[in-house]
Amino acid sequence: MKKNKTLIYILVVLVGLVLVNAISSKLYGRYDLTKDKRYTLSDATNTIIDNIDSPLIIDVFLEGEFPSEFRLLQTETKQIIEEFQLKTNNIKVNYINPIEDESTREQIIDELTRSGLEPYINTDNSTGKVTQEIIFPWAFASYGDQTVKIPLLKKSITQELSEQINNSVQGLEYAFADAFNKLVNSKSKTIAVLKGNGELADLNLADFLQTTQSYYKIAPFTLDSVATNPQGTLDKLKQYDLIVVAKPTQAFSEEEKLVLDQYTMRGGKSLWLTESVIMDEDSLRNATNSSVSIMRDLNLNDFFFKYGVRVNPSLVKDLFSAPIMLAIGEGSQAQLQPIQWQYAPLASSNQKHPITKNLELVRYDFASPMDTLKNDVNKTILLQSSPKSRLEGVPTGISLNDVTKSPDESLYNSGPQNLAVLLEGEFTSVYDQRVLPFKVKNFKSKSSPTKMVVISDGDVIKNDVRQRRPLELGVDYRGFLYGNKEFLLNTVNYLLDDTGLINIRAKEISVAYLDEDKTKEESSTWQLLNIALPLALLAVFGLAFNFFRKKKYT
Repeated sequence: MKKNKTLIYILVVLVGLVLVNAISSKLYGRYDLTKDKRYTLSDATNTIIDNIDSPLIIDVFLEGEFPSEFRLLQTETKQIIEEFQLKTNNIKVNYINPIEDESTREQIIDELTRSGLEPYINTDNSTGKVTQEIIFPWAFASYGDQTVKIPLLKKSITQELSEQINNSVQGLEYAFADAFNKLVNSKSKTIAVLKGNGELADLNLADFLQTTQSYYKIAPFTLDSVATNPQGTLDKLKQYDLIVVAKPTQAFSEEEKLVLDQYTMRGGKSLWLTESVIMDEDSLRNATNSSVSIMRDLNLNDFFFKYGVRVNPSLVKDLFSAPIMLAIGEGSQAQLQPIQWQYAPLASSNQKHPITKNLELVRYDFASPMDTLKNDVNKTILLQSSPKSRLEGVPTGISLNDVTKSPDESLYNSGPQNLAVLLEGEFTSVYDQRVLPFKVKNFKSKSSPTKMVVISDGDVIKNDVRQRRPLELGVDYRGFLYGNKEFLLNTVNYLLDDTGLINIRAKEISVAYLDEDKTKEESSTWQLLNIALPLALLAVFGLAFNFFRKKKYT
């Protein structure tokens, strides 16, 4: 009888195990118990992944033996990819160490660099001997016949490596989701780059246009036809989702303003890079190395005033600024040297907004300050100069010969100045209760919900040109990369994003690091503790076991 009960018990356990395994295989689930929900994908990411209907191959080059900071980035990269793979079987991944094979190392480094994957050179002197490691914090994503590169490391010229890694970890989901979106979803939004009012030439917009073309359809749009067919121009402009106005230099007519106003009233988005002062660095490259700044009247004051922002006719000088290259010395002894240039503010970003979160400094050149005005439109300051700023009115003589003089820091007390503003909401027409310059079909005095960004310097979007070839936007003569391109791309994505993808940038992930100095100081103590304490506990356990055993059996 007892034997039968035992067999029944064993049989019940076996059947129970089979049932538990069968049920668990059907009801598999994962639970994100982290405080910052770092392993929970956003709805926008899930939507993009759901649209992947054929194999998407990811090649990750962040493989090998790395410093602790890069090991963290490596681990987080693998974990986020695992989350993607749990959503679909169509994502395949290859982890590649590009420099593992010594015989092909130089060739592969050269090929990856020519593909646009700039390596990170890590210098380590912690052991007293200087060593350098080449790391490729990049990935490729391939889908069909398309391939895009994915930066895994957000480089910064102002942050320590640990901060760069922290920002990179926070941006991993966005980096991959953004790449997937470019591969999987077709371009549906359209951008019009306005022409006809002395805007920047295409050569000076080349890098911005090339970068943005990965996401949207772009075409030039001239306002010249407004003079002869304003209604027809408006009807054509309404077909675009966003207009970009890059550093206009000629005044807008009332008819052109009405077309732009009614475009906004119908929900059109716009990105304005405009200036209220005539002055740029090229104006100073003359025999006297000097020029005079004067006011630029684009006939847009009432336009922006009605929407809730004002670009003031003055210049921002900032002690926290980018350098300018000048020849110091005379004749054959002259040498090019970087000299701090107060007219080139380095704007800091609003870390609470997805456009500017974890953004590198943005370089301006002869920027004007902006005020926000009270109305029903929501306003968000995106970029500001440093607290060590001052305002300079116009007209004012500006000379490169003064650049070597030490600035009087006591005069730089105007506080941070607004340099980029986001406007969101329902706009009131500039021509509300005014005589219209031409008759508009279905004139609207109140807009649909829409967005607009105003930047008080057209040079923010301007890439340098060397030997008739455009350089990368935001890169200076030293090879430093400012945040201009990322800022503008984020801005365009935010203005046009109806998937919520850009909001992934606002995700907060807390990354904890060991204190390196404290680790070095207390390393011997913790090593001894980790070795001695387990042995001591084992000895105590052994003595206690023998003591109680003898006590019980003697």
